[in-house]
Amino acid sequence: MNEKQIYFINKKILIYGFGKSGIACFNFLKKNNICTIFDDNKKNIPAKFTKKLTDIHKLQSVHFDFIVLSPGIDIKKCKISGFLRRNRAKIITELDIFAISYPNINKITITGTNGKSTTSKLLYEVLKNNKKDVRLTGNIGYPILMEKKIKHNTIFVIEASSYQLDYSKYFRSKYSIILNINPDHLERHGSFKNYAEAKFKIIKSQNNKDFAFIENKNDILKKLIKNNQIKSKIIKIDYLKNHKYFRKIDNIYFNNSSNKKNLCFVLSIAKILKLNLKTVIKTANKFKGLDYRQQIIYNSKKLLIINDSKSTSFSSTVPLLESYKNIYWILGGLAKKGDKLPFNKKYISNIKAYVYGKDKNFFISSLPNQISYKSSSTLKKIMKNLNNDIKNDNMKKVILFSPCAASFDQFKNFEDRGNSFNNIIAQMLKKIRI
Repeated sequence: MNEKQIYFINKKILIYGFGKSGIACFNFLKKNNICTIFDDNKKNIPAKFTKKLTDIHKLQSVHFDFIVLSPGIDIKKCKISGFLRRNRAKIITELDIFAISYPNINKITITGTNGKSTTSKLLYEVLKNNKKDVRLTGNIGYPILMEKKIKHNTIFVIEASSYQLDYSKYFRSKYSIILNINPDHLERHGSFKNYAEAKFKIIKSQNNKDFAFIENKNDILKKLIKNNQIKSKIIKIDYLKNHKYFRKIDNIYFNNSSNKKNLCFVLSIAKILKLNLKTVIKTANKFKGLDYRQQIIYNSKKLLIINDSKSTSFSSTVPLLESYKNIYWILGGLAKKGDKLPFNKKYISNIKAYVYGKDKNFFISSLPNQISYKSSSTLKKIMKNLNNDIKNDNMKKVILFSPCAASFDQFKNFEDRGNSFNNIIAQMLKKIRI
């Protein structure tokens, strides 16, 4: 049974940004519409699509019904900034296209500053183990418009970034989850207020048959709810009420507070969906997480190694700093605007910091005086310092690679950075006795 509603017919559509989502949009729309492609870098366009490529000078003479904008494009800084500003009302996203095309499909949308991918993957596995037809899509790496054979009972778990939500106009989700809100992407959104409001759109767009899940003590979201006419049922997650479930979890992955909180959201929505909670616990106990997201790559009596290359802000790393002792913390890269490390006496005495990268001076200045540190220009060089230090430490050690920074000063992306760390560790483990 095909649930697709044909809305996009005989429309003139500009697709700006031709990465994975741009290609998915083009393939989804091309049959019934006139699709044109534009990208700031023509080298990004595969050869078979070049006939649909338009020149920057031709844009002014064409009337477009819609402009599908890749979430990675900043209107204020791209090549056709003026054109987009004048045509802002026509801008939509792949999420809008999906929502218009499949208005009745159940969507569970997960956003927040930290934990989106992990929570999305855990919920996906929970639904799958409960025998549901479930798809994992969105910012996690699977373009939503690539999905096929969609039925009336198909459930979409969608990881949504602030960039995707900010540009979206028509997207609505029956179940909306905002895990947390901390300052992030301020260089793009301009202010924390704008960033929070972009996230909040998934709740603001809901109706009275929908459900929204937020932290019980999140004052920012409470204020946004108070200042807007929210129609959906708000479910506040109280972490303390889930301790009875934590006692049943035997998985080191859930030893830290951030993943326990992620699990609380999954438990809450599982109850609303009337899923088998024993299956939820069983799934959590077998959950291995995602690569480079608080990923445990080695564990013995004397050494625990965590690869958290996905970390791009202090707020994503703090729960790990609070959860372990005797931490050898590797951080650095390209710092984020407005980022700060909160001072907490509970964890600062447990840390030795190893700082590298282009903005290492920023990170050094961000560390409390109680944290000792060493610094170097590259990840490889700083790991040599760390390797020498752990040899003389007979206590249980935790090597935490959680950079709190963007990776682009030395790596292609966080995956490339995480893989480089794994390779360095593999060589280290050959040389030391654990």
